[in-house]
Amino acid sequence: MYETDRGVEELERRRGAEEVSFAWLAERLRTFTDLNPEFETPVDRLATWLARLEDDEEE
Repeated sequence: MYETDRGVEELERRRGAEEVSFAWLAERLRTFTDLNPEFETPVDRLATWLARLEDDEEE
């Protein structure tokens, strides 16, 4: 398991039963980026990947 997988596993374990909107997620990502500007590029890449996920599957 990669180091980053631990955070994903914790997220799923602690909040996996919850349902959230993409608007809620976008706001959390903005807040995270405001507090941690050094992560702006990876957060932007993740958001772009999520936004285009279905588009990529169609190609």
